Amino acid sequence: MKVFVTGGTGAIGGHAVPALIEAGHEVTALARTSGKAAVLGSQGAKPVIVSLFDRHALGEVFAGHDAVVNLASSLPSMSRFLSAKAWAHNKRIRAEGSAAVVDAALAAGVGRVIQESVSMIYPDRGGEWITEDVPPDHYPQALGNLAAEANAHRFTEDGGTGVVLRFGWFYGPGAAHSEQLLAQARRGIGVALGRLDGYVSSIHLADAASAVVAALAVPAGTYNVVDDEPLTKRDYTAALAAATGKRQWIRGAGRAASLLGDRLTSLTRSVRVSNTAFREASGWVPRYPSAREGWLATAEALRAR
Repeated sequence: MKVFVTGGTGAIGGHAVPALIEAGHEVTALARTSGKAAVLGSQGAKPVIVSLFDRHALGEVFAGHDAVVNLASSLPSMSRFLSAKAWAHNKRIRAEGSAAVVDAALAAGVGRVIQESVSMIYPDRGGEWITEDVPPDHYPQALGNLAAEANAHRFTEDGGTGVVLRFGWFYGPGAAHSEQLLAQARRGIGVALGRLDGYVSSIHLADAASAVVAALAVPAGTYNVVDDEPLTKRDYTAALAAATGKRQWIRGAGRAASLLGDRLTSLTRSVRVSNTAFREASGWVPRYPSAREGWLATAEALRAR
């Protein structure tokens, strides 16, 4: 297939573009600078410098493509995670950018749009399994993702195949916060946000990338893309410690993080998300069943780098 990717040099895009090419697809990818274009070219993709918000220009470069994969985002760093202002650009990319992508894809006659979203928009359900039937929560930081999902569904309503992938917490080489979390774990600091018996649904970036490839063949709809085994926050921090071989001397935040309300609600709630629907629709299987195996692989890859 001829696939156009936005966000191709981001955390997941840096894995998804090579995965798509390895699977035999012809990939064109949006670049914002000549430096980013060079990175994409070195991976075997055809870079195109164009604005995500320019519907007309996007329509021109989308022409002739079978699918558009929208992975564009601008997540703030961990140090600015609590700032509402730091999230404004990401919200614009998710809401206005996804609208421009869908409008351009419809105008260009593209058959399929795959839209990145997150599983953290689900409400806290404690230890209950969460499937795609559970309505998402409309808290402030979720609004951009909900707008992006609505645009993907609009694409389906207008005759295309819109696919939403609700990913778990990203981790792995290429995710900036992974290096920060591992660095803290090497100092004996374990960060657990919210109740220790609450669940984290995560996904290694390599598995997220293979899910993007698999999503080129699934029916329209919304799918959860997470590890087979979500871990409790206690076990998640233990997996980080095991990956570094360091004993935890300090455990940070815990329940106290919940006092920050909406600013951290995506990280403090308990979401035990099921990937069954996507596995059954696509045949996709994650390489790393849980963060236990995934964090070990991440630590090894970062040491080798």
